[in-house]
Amino acid sequence: MAAHRKPPQRPLSGHTARTAATLALAGAATATGLDGTAHAEPQLTPAQVKARVDTLYREAEAATEKYNGAKESTDAARRRLSTLQDEAARRQEALNSARDALGSIAAAQYRDGGIDPAWQLALSSDPDRYLDGAALAERAGDRQAAAVTRVHRHLREIEQLRGAARIELKSLRSRQAELNRQRKTVTGKLDEARRLLAQLPPRQRTEVTGAGGTSPRASRSAADPRQPLERATPAPAPTGRAAAAVAYAYSKLGSPYVWGATGPNAFDCSGLAQAAYRAAGISLPRTTYAQVNAGRRVSRSELQPGDLVFFYSGISHVGIYVGDGQMIHAPNPSAPVRLAPIDQMPFAGATRVA
Repeated sequence: MAAHRKPPQRPLSGHTARTAATLALAGAATATGLDGTAHAEPQLTPAQVKARVDTLYREAEAATEKYNGAKESTDAARRRLSTLQDEAARRQEALNSARDALGSIAAAQYRDGGIDPAWQLALSSDPDRYLDGAALAERAGDRQAAAVTRVHRHLREIEQLRGAARIELKSLRSRQAELNRQRKTVTGKLDEARRLLAQLPPRQRTEVTGAGGTSPRASRSAADPRQPLERATPAPAPTGRAAAAVAYAYSKLGSPYVWGATGPNAFDCSGLAQAAYRAAGISLPRTTYAQVNAGRRVSRSELQPGDLVFFYSGISHVGIYVGDGQMIHAPNPSAPVRLAPIDQMPFAGATRVA
């Protein structure tokens, strides 16, 4: 019985091969499109962009406060390390002086030694003078013992200082790593927000970044930053220092938001609060979660001009209350320092520091 064999296939010509490859790629692309595994990124609506950008700004601000705290602790660790190194250098100088003194004593002993004291007394032409010299040598021996003790003490102190410096250096490096992590988090979220906003036409971008119930008095005109700033007459503050802080905040309306900045020309939210009270003679901590504990807590119904008002569950935003339900705050990179109602964000608490 004859075997059924598949007839041999002829190789495709160049043109035929190219055509087949093109059809195969087209079919694969069609199949991929049909099964949904490849598609263009969907175009977000302005409302969706706004929601996402607002979320990114809140997350960036929370990371900014962590960055501010990490920077504060990093700077403190760097100062402590510098102090330890300076003290170690001073102790090293003292050790060198003590060693020089000990060397001088040893050299003197070497020059005067070599003969047993009993023979020196027997051979001396002036025994009384020799005995006086022996008493002096004994006192010199006491000085030598004291010099040796000083050298040992300096060595112990220097080693303790160097050990403390090694610990502080390790702590500093850990804090610097945390600082870099928070910096990357902040810049990453702000870059994503800028990318989303750049997809919108200019008019829609302005609507998105200018939304949120902000008063028209809140900042200088974006078109002309030299335009005079309109503002309501500030409500009277209960104390002179609170009044000074409020006045400072009013004077900074229109200043740009820059994360990590504490003035005098740019601010983040806690940087503005810190700078305002620094101008009033009060030193505030750097971060929102430390500032909220810097004074006496007050309820929303007790608010007075100058009180610090905090927002979100993580205490990640702060403003300076100026009365009539309004605050001055540094919102985010899309808006300068401005007046805004305190009810535009979730209220988390308030603190009176003056």
